[in-house]
Amino acid sequence: MNTNIKLNERIARLAAIPPASTAASTVLAAAGAVNWFPLASFHSIAAFINIGAMTATGTIDAKLRQAQDATGTGAKDIAGKAIAQVLAAAGSNTLVSIEARGEDLDVNNGFGFVALSVTVGNAASLLSAELFGNNARYAPAGTFNPVAVTQAV
Repeated sequence: MNTNIKLNERIARLAAIPPASTAASTVLAAAGAVNWFPLASFHSIAAFINIGAMTATGTIDAKLRQAQDATGTGAKDIAGKAIAQVLAAAGSNTLVSIEARGEDLDVNNGFGFVALSVTVGNAASLLSAELFGNNARYAPAGTFNPVAVTQAV
């Protein structure tokens, strides 16, 4: 590993769910209108979900999904890449993460795109999430950042 490379040159912030009170629904992390990102550009992808205050009956589920193209064709879950359901009783103000590598995808059937899916159940909860591409195959990774990333110092 080259320790002279800055973190901003190794990872790209691909998508986000902005911090907000999220109603009971399923949300895909996005960069503008884009939800699906090619894993071929990175050695791995990591998602971080920040869970804030949850209502008493609230639940949160999160998983990485795979698709055959950037529009989500044939979308399905990536096996073993889902968190255990977070319950309000022990889940408020926590951080969870999920990581996947290329070998986790069903590449034999043409799956090469990844998305982060977060489901808020029963009642609104405060949360935010980000999806990162790690160790870009074609450096620097910052070239994959969406336009919402206005500074990388």
